Amino acid sequence: MKPIPPATSVDDAEPLERFAECHKGIVNQLQSLRELPALLAAVARAREIAADTEQFFQQAVFSHHADEEKDLFPAVLAHASAGKERNEVQHLVEQLTAEHRSIEKLWATLQPGLARLAQGQPGDVDAAAVEDLVRRYTAHARFEEAEFLPRCEAILGRSSADMAELGLALHMRHVRRDMQRFGLRGS
Repeated sequence: MKPIPPATSVDDAEPLERFAECHKGIVNQLQSLRELPALLAAVARAREIAADTEQFFQQAVFSHHADEEKDLFPAVLAHASAGKERNEVQHLVEQLTAEHRSIEKLWATLQPGLARLAQGQPGDVDAAAVEDLVRRYTAHARFEEAEFLPRCEAILGRSSADMAELGLALHMRHVRRDMQRFGLRGS
């Protein structure tokens, strides 16, 4: 908070000048007040982004990684031809899995601050860590789309049954996840 200037004494200023000086202080403070609605809107948007991002990581990113690691990667490895193709796929799976862990570790450093912000509490968000997370995930997604998914398409596309098996496994995982999230039990 800015210090409030001391009131002038009757001896060191004319009485009417004191009123004018007081008005300047009031107007200056009101000019600062004018900034408040925009700042509050920014705070509200920050809370919304923090809450949405936290929920998104919990519901989408982590389940996406699980889908890849429990369904896609094993399916592609199981159907890759022995030798060079399988070795290349194994190398890619190891790289992508390591990237998942690295991204998740970086997320873990950001999550506590975002959780506090989402709750309207003071929280720090390391701008460099945010940029690193965005950069890493963007590079991860681009690499996966350019290198790994085309191989998956080629390998699993050899047999429509293999692709259908992967689709069913993913569907069942999502059904179970949704049932758990809503407290439902399967028969």
